[in-house]
Amino acid sequence: NMAMGEHVAELVLDLDPGNAAGYVLLSNIYAASGKWDRSADLQRQRLERGVRKQPGRTWIEVNNEVHSFTVDDQDHPQINDIHGELNRLLGQMMVIGCVPDTSLVLHDVDEEEKINRLCHHSEKLAIAYGIINTPIGTPLRIF
Repeated sequence: NMAMGEHVAELVLDLDPGNAAGYVLLSNIYAASGKWDRSADLQRQRLERGVRKQPGRTWIEVNNEVHSFTVDDQDHPQINDIHGELNRLLGQMMVIGCVPDTSLVLHDVDEEEKINRLCHHSEKLAIAYGIINTPIGTPLRIF
């Protein structure tokens, strides 16, 4: 229900205009309904008001060592191997018909870039790291 979502997001913005969550929520509601201009305007307002989003961060523990990832992270020493594993997994998924839903990714980039953005979220980086650094069948716990 878009009207209810808008109402709740606007309440959140009224209660705490310095918190990025309300802007992100409302922007996502607009994007999901194809209102890209309204979504972009809201993000511009957020930036003009100096409200910054904290990047999402995901952790995984492997061999008693905690590794941390952010979206599109490039700093990890095994990042090339991690990207290779993500590409391998994506290829296997696409073969069986599981394709990324790019409908909510920014509309001003090409389809390949949309898929790339979806595949490099912090959670996916952590999972790929776990897969390449643990024996097959090892449970992976990300947090």
